[in-house]
Amino acid sequence: MHKFSHKIGNISIPKQFTWPFHYTPHTLSRLAAEQVMEYLATQEEWKEEISRGKMFGVLIVENADSEIGFLAAFSGNLAGTNRHEYFVPPVYDMLQPDDFFKKEEAEISAINRRIETMETAEEYTKAKEQLRGVREQVEQELSNLSAELLKRKKARQQLRAEGKTDPQALILQSQHDSAESKRKKRALQQLVADAQAKVSEMEQAINSLREERRRRSAELQMALFREFKMLNAKGEAKDLCELFAPTPQLIPPAGAGECAAPKLLQYAYLNGLQPLAMAEFWWGDSPKGEVRRHGNFYPSCNSKCKPILLHMMQGLDVEPNPLLNIVTPEPRIVWEDEHMVIIDKPCGMLSVRGKSEVRSVEEWAEERYAEYDGPKIVHRLDQSTSGLLVVAKSKEAHKALQRQFITHSAKKSYIALLKGVIKEKSGRISLAMKLDYDNRPRQMVAEDGKSAVTEYEVLEMTDSQTRVRFYPITGRTHQLRLHAAHHLGLDAPIVGDDIYGDGECADCKNGKRLCLHAETLDIAHPITGKAMHFESKAEF
Repeated sequence: MHKFSHKIGNISIPKQFTWPFHYTPHTLSRLAAEQVMEYLATQEEWKEEISRGKMFGVLIVENADSEIGFLAAFSGNLAGTNRHEYFVPPVYDMLQPDDFFKKEEAEISAINRRIETMETAEEYTKAKEQLRGVREQVEQELSNLSAELLKRKKARQQLRAEGKTDPQALILQSQHDSAESKRKKRALQQLVADAQAKVSEMEQAINSLREERRRRSAELQMALFREFKMLNAKGEAKDLCELFAPTPQLIPPAGAGECAAPKLLQYAYLNGLQPLAMAEFWWGDSPKGEVRRHGNFYPSCNSKCKPILLHMMQGLDVEPNPLLNIVTPEPRIVWEDEHMVIIDKPCGMLSVRGKSEVRSVEEWAEERYAEYDGPKIVHRLDQSTSGLLVVAKSKEAHKALQRQFITHSAKKSYIALLKGVIKEKSGRISLAMKLDYDNRPRQMVAEDGKSAVTEYEVLEMTDSQTRVRFYPITGRTHQLRLHAAHHLGLDAPIVGDDIYGDGECADCKNGKRLCLHAETLDIAHPITGKAMHFESKAEF
């Protein structure tokens, strides 16, 4: 437990523990993080490793003497070990030389070496080459045989047409050729089978080792997960296998239990410390594809940490999830007729129903236009994005409008306020994207992702912020947010972005929000085909 280097007597203690999946760091958490960052900056031995990027965490705690301090942790390993004096120890240290994990890992590594030796053995290589040669030889001979049989067949046809040869003799020749062909084919197939048998015998031994490696690796991983016995504030313990059993993935993901947050809570419980607040921050370069900015705070991940932390926080008075009960204003109607309605969606309102109790445009439309045959959402805006949205009042209108968005004949532009200075006055961003499965709903840049293209122009600029207009050519989830924040894009996150930026929005007129607004919309009327243009002014 570390003492604060700053005086904290005038800082109020958190009333509730941090909801770790969406939070604003408490002042004490920020001070603790700054202190850890100062410590990291002095560690020359780790400088290169942590500069490549690592997540760290702080936990504000109170001891039995009512003293307030903090704990620090890192995710995964650091400098090849789980243990460093400044940071809390791992929940379970699998790196100890005499640990069952290291011993079994060594056995699995030995199997890997045996597989590699067998796969590169001269005998195996020669057998595969021989098989390849025999197949090529057989393929050529079969081709020659087919050509010869075809030639002989045409000759018989010619003789039959001329009527100079006994028909019965031609039939006997045909039968002889067919029998001879089958005999040769069987002989050639046997050549391949003999060569294949030599290779198969060796591959069977290799595959047997591969299966043993797979089985032992899976058993080792599950045995390891059972060693991670996670505590909560009630003193109850559950291992990772139990915690992930009710989840969609059922089996804990690799690295579960090794993130900073579970380490911090586990140490606090084991040492009689009362958790008060928590925060995690990134240090170093951003990982490839993801957006992580040096010094920014981030929520705990959903895939590895959520099942663990939901258990570990039981018994604590935790802040309510701020995303569940957002109350938003009603949408403003910009234009409507009997076929469709154009609305200005407020920030925080969902486009379609979600798992939370937050009101959606879909529900609003169904209530307001109950007499129509199923009002339908034509396209979507992120919950945090405000601006123009189209709702169809009929199936016919919905189909016609949706076709415009699919074919990109519908044109949209967005206004955004970015944190940073953009050098180019205009440009085009083309970065393929896909879902970051470990950190839903985050998206990531990936070569195997779907094409995502955005054009932009700079409207205004200050020393620290840039106002831009975005023209999305494609419509991927979080496209504008990721293209703005990623270092291969504009490297300037949208102000107020709590997923790809720092979430801070001090300069926004309406307080904390994502400064992204769907400003213009050009579509054709779904029934008349008339060109229509709509605008909505951004409130930031």
